[in-house]
Amino acid sequence: MAKKISLFIVDDETQFLKLMKKSFPVEKYDVELFEKGKDVIRAVEHKEFDVGVIDIGLPDINGLELLKKLKQHNTLSEFIILTGQADVPTAIESMKTGCYDYLTKPISLDELEVIIHKAYEKKLINKENIFLKEELQLKDKYFEMVGKSDKIKQIFGLIEKVAKTPSLVLITGESGTGKELAARAIHKGSLRSDKSFLIVDCASIPENLLENELFGHEKGAYTDASTVKRGLFEVADGGTLFIDEIGEMPMSLQSKLLRIIETQNFRRLGSNKEIKVDVRIIAATNRDLKEEVSKGSFRKDLFYRLNVFPVHLPPLRERREDIPILVNHFIANSKVTTTTKKKVKKESIDILMKYDWPGNIRELANIIERAIIISSGETIMPQDLPLEFSSQPKTAFSPVDKKSMKKLVEDFEKNVLIETLNEFKQNKVDTAKSLGLSRAKLYRLLTKYKIT
Repeated sequence: MAKKISLFIVDDETQFLKLMKKSFPVEKYDVELFEKGKDVIRAVEHKEFDVGVIDIGLPDINGLELLKKLKQHNTLSEFIILTGQADVPTAIESMKTGCYDYLTKPISLDELEVIIHKAYEKKLINKENIFLKEELQLKDKYFEMVGKSDKIKQIFGLIEKVAKTPSLVLITGESGTGKELAARAIHKGSLRSDKSFLIVDCASIPENLLENELFGHEKGAYTDASTVKRGLFEVADGGTLFIDEIGEMPMSLQSKLLRIIETQNFRRLGSNKEIKVDVRIIAATNRDLKEEVSKGSFRKDLFYRLNVFPVHLPPLRERREDIPILVNHFIANSKVTTTTKKKVKKESIDILMKYDWPGNIRELANIIERAIIISSGETIMPQDLPLEFSSQPKTAFSPVDKKSMKKLVEDFEKNVLIETLNEFKQNKVDTAKSLGLSRAKLYRLLTKYKIT
């Protein structure tokens, strides 16, 4: 059933109002009639009208003054001005004040109805534009972080609170939970949003190169140093440096990082000159740094300096209600070219909801991209999902002993490694990123399963 147009008409002529009441059937219109402008002002405080028809000659307030007051309510309503005398200045002032149209009495009821419908359509378009603008602002604000679960809303709240402060932030969570997106959102909401946001991944850069990447070097600092190189701390001056996988940072560099946090000073390699910078640090890790501290692989003092404002991103299995939203988001933003926009069959969503997502959101994004490519029609069907998804057992596993369970998990892990390596044509860097692993971890698994 189509929505009724919510309409008010204000006029001091009782007979005219009675005629209007009869002219707009209750099946299509929700009409309220007023004789005074002050009654309209009270009404709009409690109800949003789609369209308002306003007579200029009201007994208590001029129609144009009423229009101005209604516009101050930031209402989305559209307004039509009626007048007994046609004069150009009044028409011009009406349009400047923001009315949709201007009619002279006596009016044609058919013409008035057509204009009311056009005004209503304009109101719907304006409302849709505002919605899209707010959605884009939200998307820009949180950098693709989407969801409506209580857990993700809590994360949004933490980001709002810490963004405008200069505090260090430590983002923790499993691989693929969106730690970089959270860091970007914090930077976007900060007072440094117009400055640099730079990223360094401690897991993908060897120790000697990581130090050079962070601090830079002087000409002649080592054999191949033919020019001066500015490090990321220097380049990010005034902005934000996101240090990803900080749990992989070697101990020798941890002490240098601690010093720059405490003094905001550092030296390029091969230099005795102190360089002062103003850089906000956001760090992230999928490791338990407290455990790393107890094992002696992470400095205790550095941990406490970084852990000023911890933000823990929940794994996808703990926010399953966000899966349908994420699926639609990945489809809408897919770079895969298709003739029509894909939809997802409910049975496919049900299957995705039951999966535990060890690779979290990154894994879901990859699965949806694969399904978009594989699906032949407009709809992603269960058979378009990988075999381990579409063939998930509908009942619980039969009891197995610990040894057979371990073997089951290892077989699954090995198969995923082989499939992903084949997908990326043996490119280990891309494979590691896809699975949310550091390169060191990937090589350990390849060695463990003797995959060449």
